[in-house]
Amino acid sequence: GGSPITAVRADAAQGAKRPVRTRHRLRLRNLRPDDYEAMRDITGRVYASMGGQFGGAMSKEKFQSMLSRFPDGQIGIEDRGRIVAAALSLIVDYDRYGDSHSYGEITGDAYFTTHDPDGDVLYGAEVVVDPDYRSMRLGRRLYDARKELCKRLNLRAIIAGGRIPGYRDHADRMTPQQYVEAVRSKKLHDPVLSFQLANDFQVRRVIRGYLPGDAASLDFATL
Repeated sequence: GGSPITAVRADAAQGAKRPVRTRHRLRLRNLRPDDYEAMRDITGRVYASMGGQFGGAMSKEKFQSMLSRFPDGQIGIEDRGRIVAAALSLIVDYDRYGDSHSYGEITGDAYFTTHDPDGDVLYGAEVVVDPDYRSMRLGRRLYDARKELCKRLNLRAIIAGGRIPGYRDHADRMTPQQYVEAVRSKKLHDPVLSFQLANDFQVRRVIRGYLPGDAASLDFATL
């Protein structure tokens, strides 16, 4: 981090485009307790429209529980000291849950009480990016950091349940499985699934009832 990022601005008077230098000091690090206010702000904006138990801003109790149980798994990117993106993870013994789990079951309702240091899989619970910092490849940087953590801990795999928020617009004419295949073949774009596929993940199955209240995904998710 620390290198200037160049944006392009149109000059209204002349119709020309000229570069405008916007300085960001981006740094990858583990999350700390004092990052809660930034995380509450980001999650509140990202999930403002989501209903159900897990919609809206993250609670302080959940954030503190995640950090206390597995601090190495909570990774953030800061800009001048303030967190602007984060990836939250835990380790699980995957055989205890299998492929038909819900988000609440495998993450302990997002408190990470299911974290098992002796488990075999790094479970990706969440990736959030401040809407003002999108299109800066921060999500990819966080995914790469997760992969490095998985290697360092000698875990078998990274597994995640992924929302498919674009599905609602196509549900009247295709099943979730057909939608996933259309996204995989790049006939359709899904903001979550397309990103995960671009980061070398493979769809194992479609889960029903993964995140109750996720209206955009109609409660479906990919594993």
